[in-house]
Amino acid sequence: MRFSISIPQLVTDRFDDAGLKAYLARAEELGFEGGWTMEQTIGESPGIAPLELLSYAAACTTRLRLGVAVLITSLHDPLQLASAVTAVDRLSHGRLDVGVGHGGNFRPFEAFGVDRSTFVSYFNEGLELMKAAWSDEPRVTFHGKFRQVDDLPIQPKPVQRPHPPVWFGGTAPKALARAVRYGDSFLGAGSSTTETFAGAAQIVRRELAEQGKDPAGYTIGKRVYLMIDDDPARARERVLDGLHRIYGRMRDIDAVPVSGTPADVVRGLREVIDAGAQMIVLNPVGVDIAEDREQMERLAAEVIPAL
Repeated sequence: MRFSISIPQLVTDRFDDAGLKAYLARAEELGFEGGWTMEQTIGESPGIAPLELLSYAAACTTRLRLGVAVLITSLHDPLQLASAVTAVDRLSHGRLDVGVGHGGNFRPFEAFGVDRSTFVSYFNEGLELMKAAWSDEPRVTFHGKFRQVDDLPIQPKPVQRPHPPVWFGGTAPKALARAVRYGDSFLGAGSSTTETFAGAAQIVRRELAEQGKDPAGYTIGKRVYLMIDDDPARARERVLDGLHRIYGRMRDIDAVPVSGTPADVVRGLREVIDAGAQMIVLNPVGVDIAEDREQMERLAAEVIPAL
């Protein structure tokens, strides 16, 4: 099993640069594989944009892989996003993982100038154009439904070849088939239950077999929202407060977190592992970096050794 940790994005009055630097340094010391962010351009929670934060994290770390899951790429211009991804990959010397998703029909596409009726095809074409921009070709030509690119010079290229690993999200069978066809790994959303993830992981494994892809080269992971507290009731209250800060009153969000004593959290994470996870993004939902740091310390000392 591989374990990554979330990078705190919540900001209140001011950005706690000293706290974040110490958090990232300690994450490396504790041996976490990666540090992950998430994208929430529209929402009540005041979070720093993910790629920009990963650029900052790249300067504060040397070993930690840096991930974002997921970028709703249907709300981005493909060439500009490809350039931003390349920048972070370069700044981190090839330590970036990129999660992508089309976002689902509930997204405010009109606010981003995207036609709701074609957002899936817009997503598919955008990813193709991004991969073309990352390719070894110094000049790119691409003719699609939404973009016409003729012999444009695109430099520089990412350090990782042919591009940074692309992680897909999603739960629908068609989305999971797409994840296997176009992606390098799958990451179940933190906002999905372990039961939902188990079903998705089963479909991903089936698609790997049907599409003739080597499962050894394709990671299945999940983000898990959690909170450790020696008082289980207080842990539940704290984790739900954190989730409501991020998601408001999203339907069924109360069913997704793992919380309680260290033993409770071990049991919850074992269920995720048994459901098919090979990598878990451990995501405390504290009110600030200090609380998330305390959770990270307890995870490393009291939970991970028991898994």
